[in-house]
Amino acid sequence: MMRAALVDDPTTGLSRRDLRLLHAVADGRVECTGSVEPDFFIDGFACCDHMAARALVRGGMIRAAGAGGRLPVRLTPTGEEALAAAD
Repeated sequence: MMRAALVDDPTTGLSRRDLRLLHAVADGRVECTGSVEPDFFIDGFACCDHMAARALVRGGMIRAAGAGGRLPVRLTPTGEEALAAAD
């Protein structure tokens, strides 16, 4: 990922926060708004790290499951591979 200074996992290039977000997505606990710059919610609460969540979207690791309103977020195959490599 582009935030090399924050990399905690050299295998995936992801920070611990990135990995925690990926785990939350895998557990079905994350939703987002359907806007161009989406807001993310974990367990119904606003995610305080929009930069990390949006970086995972730009990196092709997570995506909204649909369009419009507040939507579930899903892992992409790239996100699944990164999570598997880190575990």
